[in-house]
Amino acid sequence: RILLILPAHTHFRLKHTFDTAKMAAVAAAASMATAASAFTGKRVQASKKVSAVRSSKACVVTRAQAVAAPAGVSTETVNDCINSIRFLAIDAINKSNSGHPGLPMGCAPMGYVIYREAMTHNPKNFTWFNRDRFVLSAGHGCMLQYSLMHLTGYPSVSNKDLQSFRQWDSITPGHPENFITDGIEVTTGPLGMGFCNAVGLAMAEKHLAGRFNKPDCEIVDHYTYCIMGDGCNMEGMSGEGASLAAHWGLGKLIVFYDDNHISIDGHTDISFTEDVSKRYEAYGWHVQHVEDGNTDVDGIRAAVNKAKSVTDKPSFIKVTTLIGYGSPNKSDSHDVHGAPLGAEETIATRKNLNWKHEAFVVPENVQTMMDCSAKGAAAEAEWNKKLEVYKTKYAADFKDFNSIMTGELPSDWASKLPQYKPEDKGVATRIHSQTMLNALGSAIPGFVGGSADLAPSNMTLMKQFGDFQKDTPAERNIRYGVREHAMGAIANAIALHSPGFKTYCATFFIFSDYMRCSMRIAALSGAPTLFVMTHDSIGVGEDGPTHQPIEHLASFRAMPQMLVMRPADGNETAGAYKIAIEQKKRPTTMALSRQVVPNLPNTSMAGVALGAYTVAGPAAGEPVDCIIIGTGTELELAVKAGADLTAKGKKCRVVSMPCWELFEEQSKEYRESIFPKSCHAIVSIEAGSTFGWAKYADKSIGHDDFGASAPAGILYKEFGITVEAAVAAAEECMA
Repeated sequence: RILLILPAHTHFRLKHTFDTAKMAAVAAAASMATAASAFTGKRVQASKKVSAVRSSKACVVTRAQAVAAPAGVSTETVNDCINSIRFLAIDAINKSNSGHPGLPMGCAPMGYVIYREAMTHNPKNFTWFNRDRFVLSAGHGCMLQYSLMHLTGYPSVSNKDLQSFRQWDSITPGHPENFITDGIEVTTGPLGMGFCNAVGLAMAEKHLAGRFNKPDCEIVDHYTYCIMGDGCNMEGMSGEGASLAAHWGLGKLIVFYDDNHISIDGHTDISFTEDVSKRYEAYGWHVQHVEDGNTDVDGIRAAVNKAKSVTDKPSFIKVTTLIGYGSPNKSDSHDVHGAPLGAEETIATRKNLNWKHEAFVVPENVQTMMDCSAKGAAAEAEWNKKLEVYKTKYAADFKDFNSIMTGELPSDWASKLPQYKPEDKGVATRIHSQTMLNALGSAIPGFVGGSADLAPSNMTLMKQFGDFQKDTPAERNIRYGVREHAMGAIANAIALHSPGFKTYCATFFIFSDYMRCSMRIAALSGAPTLFVMTHDSIGVGEDGPTHQPIEHLASFRAMPQMLVMRPADGNETAGAYKIAIEQKKRPTTMALSRQVVPNLPNTSMAGVALGAYTVAGPAAGEPVDCIIIGTGTELELAVKAGADLTAKGKKCRVVSMPCWELFEEQSKEYRESIFPKSCHAIVSIEAGSTFGWAKYADKSIGHDDFGASAPAGILYKEFGITVEAAVAAAEECMA
């Protein structure tokens, strides 16, 4: 073995050794030359060390053009582009005195290749349907993406915006946010989630391509690129997503792994020593390794080209980099991960990389070479011509495709939702949910979804469609397997891929704990995902407290921008789905029952839209003695309690409250008409935590402890969630 030792100021990883039995002497010499001049800013022709595991079924992708340096552009100009990316990030983070410079400095070469050479995108139209997508899963390094967007011509990120990084009202926040910055595909930050988002975007592309492309007219043809880091690979959800991506054969997903061996605690050898590449090979990915991600731009290009040649597997490109590349005193350390370089180290880094430009100055040759506006506009114009041919030749398919692409749903979709009468047979609301899913699947072209291996229990299978699989990508049932973590993030990405996608994912309500982070990001980023949660209370019964939600309704009601629906019967389930489909920037959580409920008199789809409405007793605005509020399975109990109180001569209004959030959006007058301030005998009844009900009720019937294993009826009686308890509470308030 040869141990390469350099001056201490380089902070190069001295632990890296090279097996001379596998390396020719000339290659070793070239490698040493590369390392020795790593911080000079000069291009060194190193041996290209890109290993690959090739697919036996590899074939050429239709639109996969070779990635190469732009014609007539010098190596010096390419290096200037890469250093511009680095220093825009350094300068912005210094100015804000906050941020993560290490990743942008190390990933600048791969970022350059992706945005300038590999991606087909139109910076002047960030919503162009057939653009390639990019996801920065390691979202803390977002100055990499902002710098790339600015240099390639996105109007949303000006030089002034870079200088406002992480400031109030800035469109360059501390992590990528799709609802803030035009051109950001998804909101990333929680590590591993962006990777799963990338899987969802690639899955959406494969589905649409399989469904709408014709042999003589391919209108869906784009790649999804992603950069992930060590932290992303440590988080378990990335493993779930990687497993699904390989199972589905997502050949247009290309993931770069920034292998810099640094996390917040220090070098990753203190906690992360597995062979990540072998793990991805085991999943079934096409795996490559670019050993010098700091200077080997040709190696990165070659890796992308190899990835594009493999169409039946997702591609994983491990790129070994030096975090904070160019910084003489902080590179290869956690110091450069999450703190500004500072003035002195920035001066030293400029000297090391021979960068003679002042802060935020972009050389003219870089501005000219990096701008992708003309190239992107030409690509979009060419695609638009193809779309016009498709529209004429395949009019029926175009109608469905256009609905997904634009979000324009068929005008009569809501009429397909059934309505119920009290004499109709009662079933669990999860069964009503299945009826709605199947109705919507036939009515809405972009309606897709599935369950975390619980379809027979969640009742989420669309019977008219088959399964989305590697060889049947046009089908619309998604089999996520037992992978709630990844499922939520993948579903969010599908929802954000195209506005006409209406996607759902399902599990038991208790297992929303596994995917809560994805649900929160859906609410934050405006992904209108439908989260179908069944087995919503102690009514689960015999499975016991591990499977019985208690605090879950309260916790999701506390989440901003999340609609929480707990319908009581068929009409309310139909109304809940109607509202959910109408959402364009807000997700919905459906809390659905395991146990059977009757179809109650006076429930309605229109009532659901109000959030809370009268189903029995004095109408809204009329005088009352007391009010009983029920949700979901407990609305039946509220109605019976109301009848008992009415029989005792009390003016008792019974209110169904399937959605707090919608009720709060109604006028002050309407809210007062339902819950008048003059009434001090308002009782809520719900089989879950009573937390939060004090906003509406004077007394609350519920359960504020864990459940137990017993038949549902016994649990309701033992925990005091009964008609008698509601009546007694109302009478106590009126006494």
